[in-house]
Amino acid sequence: MKNNQVLVIMGSDSDWTVMQKVLATLSEFAVDYEVHVASAHRTTDRALALARKAHHDGFDVIIAGAGAAAHLPGVLAAVTPLPVIGIPINATALQGLDALYAMVQMPSGIPVATVAIDGAKNAALLAVQILSVKDNALRQKLIEYKDQLAEEVAIKDEKIQDLVGEMQKNKNA
Repeated sequence: MKNNQVLVIMGSDSDWTVMQKVLATLSEFAVDYEVHVASAHRTTDRALALARKAHHDGFDVIIAGAGAAAHLPGVLAAVTPLPVIGIPINATALQGLDALYAMVQMPSGIPVATVAIDGAKNAALLAVQILSVKDNALRQKLIEYKDQLAEEVAIKDEKIQDLVGEMQKNKNA
């Protein structure tokens, strides 16, 4: 059995363009994953079976992306003891708001951690943070990742300061 496994389920293959960002981010942190397409409405039994056996199969977290009615994360959360992270996907004329509302309005007792519409990278990062609670090496990778983000912002700030300084020089010239 592998450590730090994430089960990734998307409601449709049309969700792939968003969901592949989950896989890229998990790979960046060397977190193992397995990916499936299972619909809460069209393949209910398959979706439920994946969620029910996920903890027995060694998974630690489930990430589920879905658009439109977006019941998939909630259906999975109803039958698993694992944390479920939902990604509302912009797949309808409502631009993902329908999916977002379906995920964040879960009934008491069936939580789904929900990220932004099309927020696949943050879903993966949240999964990594959950896994890092029991994995010090993974926690260190997260610390280094966040340090890198801070460095990138500092570089951007320097560039802006240079631009502002140049504007002020030109204004006073």
